[in-house]
Amino acid sequence: MSKKIVIIGGVAAGPKAACHLKRLRPDWDVTVVDQDTLISYGGCGIPYYVCGDVSDEAELRSTSFHMVRDARFFEKAKGVRVLTGTRALAIDRKARTVQVENLESGEKQDLPWDKLMLATGASPFVLPIPGTDLDGVFTIANLHKAIEIKKRIAQGKVGKAVVIGGGAIGIEMAEALTDLWGVETALVEFMPQLLPRIVDWQMAAMLKNHLQEKDVAVYTGEGASELVGDDQGRVQAVRTPERTLEADLVIMAAGVRPRSDLAREAGLMVAPWGGIVVNRRLQTSDPDIYAAGDCIATVNLVTGKETYAPLGSLANREGRIVADNMAGIATTFDGVVGSFIMKAFERCIAATGISYETAVAEGFDADYALTAPSDRAHFFPGEAIVVYLLVFDRRTRRVLGLQG
Repeated sequence: MSKKIVIIGGVAAGPKAACHLKRLRPDWDVTVVDQDTLISYGGCGIPYYVCGDVSDEAELRSTSFHMVRDARFFEKAKGVRVLTGTRALAIDRKARTVQVENLESGEKQDLPWDKLMLATGASPFVLPIPGTDLDGVFTIANLHKAIEIKKRIAQGKVGKAVVIGGGAIGIEMAEALTDLWGVETALVEFMPQLLPRIVDWQMAAMLKNHLQEKDVAVYTGEGASELVGDDQGRVQAVRTPERTLEADLVIMAAGVRPRSDLAREAGLMVAPWGGIVVNRRLQTSDPDIYAAGDCIATVNLVTGKETYAPLGSLANREGRIVADNMAGIATTFDGVVGSFIMKAFERCIAATGISYETAVAEGFDADYALTAPSDRAHFFPGEAIVVYLLVFDRRTRRVLGLQG
């Protein structure tokens, strides 16, 4: 019997679920709703588009055989109906409908569903400080923002930039601004180290040194307290408690928060910090409503505790699992170990599991081993040093994490 499926969110988990479900149940009616006009893109690739490694934004939305994944592609190639520029306003669980609004025309309609999926993603965290509404202040919220940033730089309007946030996106954006465009760039991080809670201070210190070697000014242990503008409303500087940094462009990369308002308003269970609560089959507190991607809470398999893991790779995997379970194929998502990798100029840094600092805080009898072997036999050309930090529990001899 054919079913009506509505999926709210069209970037990663949503399209993956829609396409996989149509392969499993070709006769089902699958509709994807997204408020943006650009869908199904690789958000993790945005810094590489800004720096020029990815030359065209369409590449971030393309298949491996160079077909752009737009609404027409999904409808013609996958049999999935896609409503772009359409915002989901409310979920009626009793009537089993979703009220949506076309943002261009203002027209509203109710979409009926037998099963519903929330893939609403995350919103960039905007610091509660003066000046965030100034011209020239950006978050990496979506592909539109990246296009605007790149256009502004290409027009020669940016000589100095400040990136707020020393996580992966902040570091990658600092590289993008410095390496290709030659923008004088500073990076400000409130915590005492880069990549806080992801790697330990030893690894973070090596990364900081490398960024400074590449002419990125790095200020850790300093939070931005104010963004200063001119009389025309354009950003001029970033103030911290220690200094004032001139800026024509400010990029806020201070993390993201799950976009779960729709779920909360529908009476679904949401964690106090905002993640939608799901079970191992990615069902919410309503068994006919599923959720996946950056909007959900998941489990850290090392600590066994609730955690947040907004990664595109996980979102795509979760999308397939939602499709399986909607189609009646029992599949579980047990949690995450927090595997992570990124490039910064000429260095790659990766981690999995938990850091030593986190292990101690979680009550493990933790210790670590730091080593720096060669990546190949010493007599081979191109030999390089690889630094590893292994975190373990002394009592159980269990490996808790690895950084490199």
